[in-house]
Amino acid sequence: MRASVSTAQDLGMPAIYLHTLAGLLYRIGVDEQDLLLRVGLDPSRLNCPELRVSQAQASEFVTRAIIESGEPGLGILLAREMKLPLHGTLGTAVMSSRTLRDALELVTRYLTLRVPHLKVNRHKLEDHARYTVSCDVDMGPLQGFILDATLFGCVFMGAQLTGTPVDGTRIVRQGPEPHYFPRFRQIIPVPVEYEAREDALIIPESRLALPIRFTNDQLAAASRAQCEEALQRLTEDACFASRVRRVIETSHPFPPKLARVAGTLFVSERTLKRRLQEEDASFQNLVDQVRLERAGELLTSTGMNLSQIADALGYADAANFTRAFKRWTGESPSQYRNKALRPVATA
Repeated sequence: MRASVSTAQDLGMPAIYLHTLAGLLYRIGVDEQDLLLRVGLDPSRLNCPELRVSQAQASEFVTRAIIESGEPGLGILLAREMKLPLHGTLGTAVMSSRTLRDALELVTRYLTLRVPHLKVNRHKLEDHARYTVSCDVDMGPLQGFILDATLFGCVFMGAQLTGTPVDGTRIVRQGPEPHYFPRFRQIIPVPVEYEAREDALIIPESRLALPIRFTNDQLAAASRAQCEEALQRLTEDACFASRVRRVIETSHPFPPKLARVAGTLFVSERTLKRRLQEEDASFQNLVDQVRLERAGELLTSTGMNLSQIADALGYADAANFTRAFKRWTGESPSQYRNKALRPVATA
């Protein structure tokens, strides 16, 4: 029996995917900024490549996006938007592979970095390779969206990698054909069959030897090592404190109230405090960690004055921010900014 989304381990979703979806919603006439704010997400934070959004908030955003756009085929539209660099280190590793087989092997091993709870298994079926995609939790109504985005995304990815749609490829899907699918059949460059026993991408074995246009052996080795490190780090970050921090990092308004974070994670305030205490963490310390990181970014990469930064970080005034920053770092925000921006002396 599969777990539900609310009870499964929350590894988060890459924020950049929601940023891409928000851009898509804007183009089809949905007020994506308002929608993000209603879900409690800060639109300005979603284009940070390293950030992940809690699965609870990602699920709520996608569900509302489908309802308010009136477009049940939103997953297919998103699949077409997903260019390889958006997939982070995994995208780099895939792009620098030698062959399509190598690229799909990387997707099979590291897909959880980009779409937690999805797994890919490869089977050989006569002269074809069958890449079956399955989900180890019950995603409810989101499952169709996620499988659309993943399977059709792989088709578009193959065309990006080789320069043309891969001949002989087809997709099989479980269940009856959705009522919205005929509208999209023409934009998907491979046959799609429904009423199958599983969701899978099927490719002729002979086509797996196709060369990748962006092959770079050195980059491939380095990015694969980074994927391995990221996978280990993601597993280690599965603790409750990491889940709380993900909500804090992308929240609007910032900093979020404890009650808001607890509600997002489907726990009571008392339970949230207790579980953090069990991990030698506290809600306020997590907020302060995020504040310090954001403060450093704003001081070194923007021209915002101290009052503006204080407001962005949720302080009443610049004096309160300055005192907190000096307590954290031992120097004032102005000293920190001047030191960071000071030209490096050359010999």
